[in-house]
Amino acid sequence: MKRRKSGIVIIMGLLMLALIVYAATSLSRMNARIEAAELAKDALADEALALAVSNASLEYEIEHSSDLDMVERVARDKLGLVLPGEIIYYDIGS
Repeated sequence: MKRRKSGIVIIMGLLMLALIVYAATSLSRMNARIEAAELAKDALADEALALAVSNASLEYEIEHSSDLDMVERVARDKLGLVLPGEIIYYDIGS
């Protein structure tokens, strides 16, 4: 009878050890997934901020699209246009 009880105790101990090992590996994997998710969240937050800044800039350009200063800036910067008689010099030295 004593051998039977000690055998059950050993089996229960081994089962408990297996359960502890399984729990530890599961927690380790879950921790790695959480860290990866936090990195992805931070990257998405940075992207959202950059898009918000871009949207604000585009909204400003739309709201002021009829201003002559804005029209001139777009013509110069985006289209490369110049005023009559104006000469553009490009420094290609450095």
